[in-house]
Amino acid sequence: MREIVLDTETTGLEPSDGHRVVEIGAVELYNHMPTGRTWHQYINPARPMPEEAFAVHGLGDDFLRDKPLFAEIGAKFVEFVGDARLVIHNAGFDMKFLNWELKTCSLAPLPMVRAIDTLAMARKKYPGAPATLDALCRRFGIDNSARTLHGALLDSEILAEVYLELIGGRQPDFALGADPRAGRGVPGGDRETAWRPAPRPHPLPPRLTEAERAAHEAFVAAMGDKALWSR
Repeated sequence: MREIVLDTETTGLEPSDGHRVVEIGAVELYNHMPTGRTWHQYINPARPMPEEAFAVHGLGDDFLRDKPLFAEIGAKFVEFVGDARLVIHNAGFDMKFLNWELKTCSLAPLPMVRAIDTLAMARKKYPGAPATLDALCRRFGIDNSARTLHGALLDSEILAEVYLELIGGRQPDFALGADPRAGRGVPGGDRETAWRPAPRPHPLPPRLTEAERAAHEAFVAAMGDKALWSR
């Protein structure tokens, strides 16, 4: 099961008011385990950066001026995401912006049903408790000391750790849940029908050389008949 944990930074709160995405960060998980693959892009919004947005993420006009427009990177983003489920904190916000940008490029929108909202998950699991990303890091003991400003890639990496804790701890099912319905934290999961590894069609070849095997046998023989390995 492939999942993409992602975050965006924007110039404001509403794309319909002319605000745009200025950064996307994404982390790939497979069977709830990080693969090491990430996707990160700064984007020129083709508009001035409001002061209140700059105070959040520190991405200013001078920095973004030479970055590509969304239309230049939209297809690459869609290719990276593929058909994976999307893990997002406050998913409605990011999906609204991403789909607005995709629409302006004549690219197909990302269906909202593919999004897993970790904000909603946290509020359901810990009703009445703070559910910000920083608050969840404190709850789970996740180091977010590098998060002085919002940054899409860093936030997506932190969110990946938070998500794994929200669904029951890191390495749920030891990453063996290849069936999307199998594994802890996945609605409809059935541990009795979870994926199990099939026998190897061919045994692995031996890794010992003949010289190593002979040296081992000589070593055991030198220990005498009462040696444990001789029984």
